[in-house]
Amino acid sequence: MATAPSPRKFRDPKTRFNWRVSDFIRKVTTWWLELRARFTGQKYYCHALAGEADYDITINSDLTVSCNCQDYDGTGHLGNLRQNSFEDIFYGPVAQKFRDELAQGKIPIPTCVRCGSFRRLKKNEAPPKPRLPYRGILLENTVRCNVDCVGCARENAANVRVNRQVQMPLAELSQMADLAARLKMERIFYLNLGEPFLSPTICQELPMLRAKNPDAYIRVSTNGILLNTDAKREAALSLTDIQFSVHGISDAMCEKYMIRSSFEKAYAAMRDMVAYRNARGLELPILEWKYLLFNWNDHPEHIARAIEMAKTIKIDILSFWPTSNPFYGISWRYRLGHFNNVGKPSWKGREIDFRVNPKFQAR
Repeated sequence: MATAPSPRKFRDPKTRFNWRVSDFIRKVTTWWLELRARFTGQKYYCHALAGEADYDITINSDLTVSCNCQDYDGTGHLGNLRQNSFEDIFYGPVAQKFRDELAQGKIPIPTCVRCGSFRRLKKNEAPPKPRLPYRGILLENTVRCNVDCVGCARENAANVRVNRQVQMPLAELSQMADLAARLKMERIFYLNLGEPFLSPTICQELPMLRAKNPDAYIRVSTNGILLNTDAKREAALSLTDIQFSVHGISDAMCEKYMIRSSFEKAYAAMRDMVAYRNARGLELPILEWKYLLFNWNDHPEHIARAIEMAKTIKIDILSFWPTSNPFYGISWRYRLGHFNNVGKPSWKGREIDFRVNPKFQAR
């Protein structure tokens, strides 16, 4: 059954305030959607619980399974793989309860209202019959991280991991790689609420994951700081795609969102990974600089400098992502269309692909 929510605790006052506002917005949105459903007959469904989403279904570091990638308080827990099979969990009572409540116009957990898998049904439309996920899954090797992001309640998530297992042992990761292979997963997102390269066995994990899922699109998202040795870079060659989350062009700019981060170390990690891959004549993994847009890093001069720096190290892609978390950091320049001449539109926001006739596309 879903874990009862626990109050979020944050050391940073700005982070604490941001999450109080975020929780309030979720509650108000939940109330509005349920009220609307009551008076209009509007019904909902979950793309992830239908088994059709690229994202969201998550295996956490303690082998619990969540219906979403933002399950900071455990309310999205569907079951535990130590107790039941993935099939039994996905078709089990908690997942079915969530599906039934959505089909009745109710919101089972507050996270639903800000989840990419939340869907509205057309009038008289029935929710899709669920099938086992095959398009994508998230696998969290660790919930530990070397930085604290204002928009991440990672410490709270670590507190609700069963027996506080914040690191998945290599043997269990091997079992999860087998599970992904059995489900014939097209995409494996080797990420969630921690920093993947903080794992002490990352150099064994990535080649093993690739060996068991040779045809899967495997992505890692990292702050880059710990992708700092040739051994880790060699392991990273097993990936299809690496997204470096580096949100600015200086330490001061990055640390407004990523506390204890280092732009200089992250930028060096991107540069060195590009050089390491290119020295072997490889085109994979695709290397992307993921730049979240805030009102402190979105000035035209900042963007022009980021583009220049990306070209200097020969990164494959520079992408600009709008976000509303934290709420006080919203990039109004992006919202007002000032980025319409930057690169090309994509599901991320805007992106610039510096490659010429790329053989592999990021997806």
